[in-house]
Amino acid sequence: MTRRPGFPARLPGGPVPPAQPARKAPAAVAAPRAAVPSGLGLDSHAVRARMVEKIAAQGVADARVLAAMNAVERHRFVDSALVNQAYEDTSLPIGLGQTISKPSVVARMIELLLAAPAGAGGRLGRVLEVGTGCGYQAAVLSQVAFEVYTIERLRGLHERARENLRPFRLRNVHLLFGDGMAGFAQGAPYAGIIAAAGGEAVPPAWTDQLADGGRIVAPMVMPQGRQALVVIEKSAGRLARTILEGVHFVPLKSGIA
Repeated sequence: MTRRPGFPARLPGGPVPPAQPARKAPAAVAAPRAAVPSGLGLDSHAVRARMVEKIAAQGVADARVLAAMNAVERHRFVDSALVNQAYEDTSLPIGLGQTISKPSVVARMIELLLAAPAGAGGRLGRVLEVGTGCGYQAAVLSQVAFEVYTIERLRGLHERARENLRPFRLRNVHLLFGDGMAGFAQGAPYAGIIAAAGGEAVPPAWTDQLADGGRIVAPMVMPQGRQALVVIEKSAGRLARTILEGVHFVPLKSGIA
């Protein structure tokens, strides 16, 4: 059995966090609830509930996903100048040429992730997110998975996500600074891998690190040049790919910056 890394997790050559004793993940724990920091802006309960209603009307039916979207305050992850647009179904700039995805797209991708055999009837085990961005999707994933490893190649966004997530005290979210195309082998195998950037192919490292019965949900560039959402499922060591609807994400890139 592969030994899990100590926490907080880090990549070789990445910033070294303060040393903490390793701890074992419990076999079953209550779903983590995001702490509600005080004095950080608007009271978003009603407007967030309306956002979730619209997401449900668009076809997202998994109660776990809807509850997670309702639990995480999206306005805490966007610039103050854009806070009034936080609960609209639109992507918003977060700096360095990147965006926070539409709420409906976040919900759709997480629902697809949970539809894997590994997520049947409960929460996923360990999930890898490629492209932390501002940290919003990682916070949503924390509500439906026991553990979330999220990796960001842009140092500025990695630090921003850390600041955004700090008040929520999500003990099951582990931030990594590094090349997401390489995945994070120390945390594998993963019940699910979700990507917030699209390339012409899914990196082999991701399929290697995917557990049997798990899924990869990612945008991919199709031969005609447009992106589509792709689901890759591993079963008995074999991979099956399903191409779904068109999407628009930033390009998948290697290296760090």
